[in-house]
Amino acid sequence: MWACYSGGEGGQCVEWAPGHAAAMGEFRVRDGKDQGGPHLVLSREGFAGLVALAKSQG
Repeated sequence: MWACYSGGEGGQCVEWAPGHAAAMGEFRVRDGKDQGGPHLVLSREGFAGLVALAKSQG
């Protein structure tokens, strides 16, 4: 199951798979507009860095 997080304007959704992260220890991230497209696989540290970058950019 993928979870969606977007900005206030909508249409810009970044999805991640929290269940997969809990079970496997790797964080999958994809563009919500292209669900069949490629996705990133990040470590816990890499995912934390991505979240921090997104928060700093508003």
